[in-house]
Amino acid sequence: MKLAQKMSRIGTESAFEVLARARALEKQGRNVIHLEIGEPDFPTPRHIVEAGKRALDEGWTKYGPTQGFPELREAIAAYISRTRGITVGAENVCVVPGGKPIMYFLMTALLEPGDEVIFPDPSFPIYESLIHFLGATAVGVPVVESRGFSFDLETLRKSLSDKTKLVILNSPANPTGGVIPSGDIAQMAAMLRDRDLIVLSDEIYSRIWYEEEPTSIASHEGMLDKTVILDGFSKTYSMTGWRLGYGVMPVWLATAVVQLMVNSNSCTASFSQRAGIAAIEGPQDCVTAMVAEFRKRRDAIVKGLNTIPGFRCSVPAGAFYAFPNVSGTKMDTKALADLLLNEAGVACLDGTAFGKHGTGHLRFSYANSLDNILEAIERIRQLSNRWA
Repeated sequence: MKLAQKMSRIGTESAFEVLARARALEKQGRNVIHLEIGEPDFPTPRHIVEAGKRALDEGWTKYGPTQGFPELREAIAAYISRTRGITVGAENVCVVPGGKPIMYFLMTALLEPGDEVIFPDPSFPIYESLIHFLGATAVGVPVVESRGFSFDLETLRKSLSDKTKLVILNSPANPTGGVIPSGDIAQMAAMLRDRDLIVLSDEIYSRIWYEEEPTSIASHEGMLDKTVILDGFSKTYSMTGWRLGYGVMPVWLATAVVQLMVNSNSCTASFSQRAGIAAIEGPQDCVTAMVAEFRKRRDAIVKGLNTIPGFRCSVPAGAFYAFPNVSGTKMDTKALADLLLNEAGVACLDGTAFGKHGTGHLRFSYANSLDNILEAIERIRQLSNRWA
């Protein structure tokens, strides 16, 4: 037997590969500072944990509705309506185990071979992986550092064609930390609203921003009926292991996603959904405190990286990633990332893992303690004589 040919087209997420290599070094007794994985280092807030424990004690351990429990979908709909300035109902919400299933189900439901998908480059690698896997054509549009890692709008316009079926937006963004300016979102809406396509607006970092609050394209006239909002609990509430995400979409797409859910996952864990209700309806000071700490770390890592010869780092506007330009080192970025891991004990990611336009960059996650971030900067500085 051989694997299906389409398996040769599927990619991976290199953060987990680097994490495995870092763990192997730690087993050998090495000290490694983890700046590679996109996972908040804060504990899940206590009131959410207690809600999950209570749900287990109360017997929320059986199958639930494929689309998600109505109570959670209603809470999500109210939250999205309030925060995005739109009107959606529980019927528009699909609860799934994490954010990736929304990407997978949406693309599976929409894409035929030959369809074109516009996505930001560099960006979360699973976008491009799934596009290729499904036989569609990936059209990467570079995000421009001088524009806060937003699209050049004229390049986006020229990339659109009659074959464009899906446009992916991510703001705040992985790996750049970029937030698409509200003016750019308005121009994108004007560009897309009369086209026969869907927009996947990945807003998983929607609560983690520092200066300008992100704008959802769904809030613009004519866009609600052609936008799928992807959000979830992993980043905002440090619930990565709870596997709880959701999509907000037109009902006809929700029907397709539910059909794909019932053919794959059946449903999302019932006790996780009860914890999700506590997260979205409970106190939000935990989120405020986390973002304030991320801001301190952001300022520290950017300042530190900009003191290292050959590094130039812009200030990320959201998420928890720094994406420095390291072309001044004259080193191949994969070789540089390997050097930092193997000799400095600093785990980070090669920018090309996020697309060809990530060339010349590294990604550092500052979801680690301030002390560890400062120590990582010092370790990199001590190694900089290799390229300075």
